[in-house]
Amino acid sequence: MKTTRKILKIDEELCDGCGQCIVACAEGAIRIEDGKARIISDNLCDGLGACIGDCPTGALTIVEREAEPFDEEAVEEHLKNMEQQETKPVAGEPPACGCPSMQMRTFAADPAPADKPAADGASALTHWPIKIRLVPPKAPFLKGADLLVLADCVAVAYTGLHRELLSGKVVMMGCPKFDDAEGYILKFAEVFSEADINSVTVASMEVPCCSGLPWIVKKGLEKSGRSVPLHEVVIGAKGEVLSEAGPDASGAIRKSG
Repeated sequence: MKTTRKILKIDEELCDGCGQCIVACAEGAIRIEDGKARIISDNLCDGLGACIGDCPTGALTIVEREAEPFDEEAVEEHLKNMEQQETKPVAGEPPACGCPSMQMRTFAADPAPADKPAADGASALTHWPIKIRLVPPKAPFLKGADLLVLADCVAVAYTGLHRELLSGKVVMMGCPKFDDAEGYILKFAEVFSEADINSVTVASMEVPCCSGLPWIVKKGLEKSGRSVPLHEVVIGAKGEVLSEAGPDASGAIRKSG
């Protein structure tokens, strides 16, 4: 039964189909059709307007109108379906979601010997997307996960990433210097509130600008009101492990320097 409530309104004249609102919508309630953003179903939109600030053209507003009530169970089912759906682009046409990076996927890590967390050359990645801005807080792969929050540069500097940091974890990565720190704090607050994260490891570089990443994660934790074991790893410019702090820091990863 429809009720009068707050819900997203999209001005098609202002919308340029950039897809930024899709990235910002944790419920996956928006897709691109005919080059314009549209709500998939009223019951998937919570009406809170978290996507509004990400629209560069001002096409998004919150209005009150008759709509189906917001349905959390429908959202969970929708996100599961998004995870299972494989991208099948038609030649010359963009994917229905508007951005291939938003297609959630889970897959098994490459097989590894029983005595090692991940074999040399094997990938420990088990999901997609991986960028902090693109991972929905309600993504199924986050539920009860051990989370690795990774500074972009660590992926290049630290050769033991897959074997010693990523194995057994889900990853969210970004740059604390060039990305939106306040947006990251809000994203992590949502993740910690929604996903029942088991533990979090923050891996950053020794450079000063990278030290903001542990702070961002801690502020997100504080904002969520949750208590989650946090392990910090600092990597040197030449790829060596400079320091570790937090639970299981001693010997948690191999010192390669």
